[in-house]
Amino acid sequence: MPKAVVCLSGGLDSSTTLAVCKELGFRPYAVSFAYGQRQHVELEAAARVAKAIGVIEHRIITIDLGQLGGSALTDTRIEVPKDRSEAQMGDDIPITYVPARNTIFLSYALAYAEVIGSTDIFIGANAVDYSGYPDCRPDYIACFEQLANLATAIGRTTNAIRIHAPLINDSKAEIIKRAVALGVDLGLTHSCYDPQGDLACGHCDSCLLRSAGFRDAGVVDPTRYA
Repeated sequence: MPKAVVCLSGGLDSSTTLAVCKELGFRPYAVSFAYGQRQHVELEAAARVAKAIGVIEHRIITIDLGQLGGSALTDTRIEVPKDRSEAQMGDDIPITYVPARNTIFLSYALAYAEVIGSTDIFIGANAVDYSGYPDCRPDYIACFEQLANLATAIGRTTNAIRIHAPLINDSKAEIIKRAVALGVDLGLTHSCYDPQGDLACGHCDSCLLRSAGFRDAGVVDPTRYA
């Protein structure tokens, strides 16, 4: 069974991606990031998911993107948008976008993969519900894969590095159905941008999209809202 590195935030998408990785026959090594995010409880969710689904190793890497700011997720002076319609969410790149976050995360995952001798990296990027994020789109994933093969010793030698984004074209409802089919306990996951303690706010973009996804999938929402 080949090794794979999985970027695991503890959210619905990344947790489902971890389950997909295992279903495909990979031995998963999970990596999560403490990057100065206000929703730090997601790291607890990531640990729960990693234990429940089963990984070879789970590393949490600390990067303080709060020093740079520029996002409502890393700067508490910026308010998290609440109660927006899906049309409003898609109008522009939202303030919850963290500058270059996926590039930074994938770069660490790439280094981790090279260290453990893996050529496969999984990320739960999704271009349907988060189309405003530039680093969650298929063209970005394809370009990073090309970069990965140019930037590493194993890539230059084999051109075998692959960046897998198995959910990138799925709706939230489709992701939830896939997670249920794979036996993922979605009650362990956390998606909220502005949690109240360990409870989801129920009003941020992520909470609204998650809630709508459960409704559209016909699955009971296990999320604990404030």
